[in-house]
Amino acid sequence: MKIIICGAGKVGTTIATHLVHQGSDVTVIDSSHKLIEDLREKVDLKTIIGSASNPSVLKNAGAEDSDMIIAVTLQDEINMVACQMAHTFFKIPRKIARLRTEDFLNPIWRDLYNADNMPIDLIISPELEVARSIERQLKAPGAYDVVPFLNDEIELLSLVINDKCPLVDTSLINIHELFQENTDTDKNLRASILGISRDEKLFIPKKQDVLTQDDHVYILVDKNHVKRAMSAFGYDEKPIKKIIIIGGGNIGFNLAKDLEKYQSDISVSIVENNEDRSKYIADQLSNTLVLNGDGLDQDLLDEANIKDADLLLALTNDDETNIIISAVARKNKCESIIIVNNSEYNKLKDVLGISKVVDPRKITVSKILKHIHKGKIESVFSIDNNQAEIIHAQVLKSSKLINKSIEDAELPNGLRIGLIKKQGKIIIPEKDTKIDVNDEILFLCMSEDIKKAEELFQVRNEY
Repeated sequence: MKIIICGAGKVGTTIATHLVHQGSDVTVIDSSHKLIEDLREKVDLKTIIGSASNPSVLKNAGAEDSDMIIAVTLQDEINMVACQMAHTFFKIPRKIARLRTEDFLNPIWRDLYNADNMPIDLIISPELEVARSIERQLKAPGAYDVVPFLNDEIELLSLVINDKCPLVDTSLINIHELFQENTDTDKNLRASILGISRDEKLFIPKKQDVLTQDDHVYILVDKNHVKRAMSAFGYDEKPIKKIIIIGGGNIGFNLAKDLEKYQSDISVSIVENNEDRSKYIADQLSNTLVLNGDGLDQDLLDEANIKDADLLLALTNDDETNIIISAVARKNKCESIIIVNNSEYNKLKDVLGISKVVDPRKITVSKILKHIHKGKIESVFSIDNNQAEIIHAQVLKSSKLINKSIEDAELPNGLRIGLIKKQGKIIIPEKDTKIDVNDEILFLCMSEDIKKAEELFQVRNEY
């Protein structure tokens, strides 16, 4: 696949690295000489220095025969114009743009983004995606992330194995037997461990591998069994009832708005330093307490009733401020989730005593990569710094997997099937499970084996 990426910042560089690793033909455009030079040192690909909104620059990047353009520069207007140029002059089939300005994302302008006006096929808003990611975590306290699949019938849980986990030092084969010990299969726990990240290295575990403390595990679970699965891994946290948000920017505001709409049982307070912004969000929200002031002011936190809060969310635009807020949360015996844009801080979270870290770059990249695949790949979620993807695919009549058991399917070493929806029922597959037409399969695939996975599912040449 031939792809043009506009923007060589953190998001553009991460996407380019991932796609080149998968074998795509990638060209990156950026007006910054330094960013382009830094990228060239990391990845072997074609680069062009110039404005992505300039048609001649797009032409030099190979737009005339490109399959996709991904516009992730820091300027919304450049991203929008780049997609317009790609459509009008070069007929590029697929156009993705990152937009951050609230007004551009307002639902009243949704008709703007079509082939007759502003031809953008997919709009990615980092702030909205981060807010949704945090909202998912609130539904499963203790999980690092909760990602829905198969129309919300299945969820991917990202958990850290701590000292309270009763499964520490237990092999996967024994865990599987524990989950499936009931003779009534409908009562068994429908959960499958797909991957383990240990010392920042992701791997697909074998039956004899054991869980160790501090492992980061990825588990696919039937949505109806999420609480049972969390309990099995030692997470019996009480439901979140009260949160305090420090920072009323786009992320904090959108999170509060969604919580009012979808999770009205959670009490929300926002502390925002800017007086005008405080007034604006107070006018827009109906059931949220909005306080104007410094999120590090203990008196203000007492006014927000931090002693009864289940969670403090540090969502300001400053990493260092968010880290200090996490320390304030610890002082007040309150759990915290913080946003950190500098990945180096993410590596130091244990040293700094930070409970949970949300990385907007990773969330944005994962959302974009979800839309790169062709054909009957229904949804994708990139994990562990893009070392692998969790994929939901439907089995077509032309698939090489039809009528084969998992044991005989000759799956790549870097692919592990977790759950299958067969004839309306979610099952944990065994090695003798036969794959049929229209089966919905959820699996983990290491980055280097993505193309093999697409071939197995006989992916059609369409988006």
